Amino acid sequence: MSRIGRLPIEIPAGVTVTLADNNVVTVKGPLGTLTRTLHPTMKIAIEGNHVIVSRPNDTKENKALHGLTRVLINNMVVGVTKGFSKTLVVNGVGYRISVEGKKVVFNVGFSHNVPVEIPAGITAKVSENALELTVSGIDKELVGQFAANLRDIKRPDPYHIYGIRYKDEVIVKKVGKTAGK
Repeated sequence: MSRIGRLPIEIPAGVTVTLADNNVVTVKGPLGTLTRTLHPTMKIAIEGNHVIVSRPNDTKENKALHGLTRVLINNMVVGVTKGFSKTLVVNGVGYRISVEGKKVVFNVGFSHNVPVEIPAGITAKVSENALELTVSGIDKELVGQFAANLRDIKRPDPYHIYGIRYKDEVIVKKVGKTAGK
């Protein structure tokens, strides 16, 4: 049996989990509400203050979906209680980030600024030195995808370490060419 899938998900105080037909799970908490339709073969049950996910049989597909379904529901519960965030850092001479209304504007060495629309459900906050951007929200998938899209604007250059990277990301600097004899 799946080690992750068999673990029960504890529902904290102030959070309500409802289950509708076709495995539509709705989680309401202090930070907001998340709804997701999960695979119809998985069996989801709410017992007391725990959500339990089980699979109908041991086929390869159901084994994979078992742990996935449990993690998706757990991420929903964590999202409405604590939320998720990713921090991006720009590194380069003259590189800056600013938030103007509902857009994040990057000045990262191009001949023009790069504005990016902030999706609904996401908040973006720039540090005082305009070199760090914190993207936060209750949907882990949305926060991660938006942060990845921002990083793709100018990926870190392995020779000079210029570009946009995650705060906890380690970029291994490559050695450049050297003059021969």
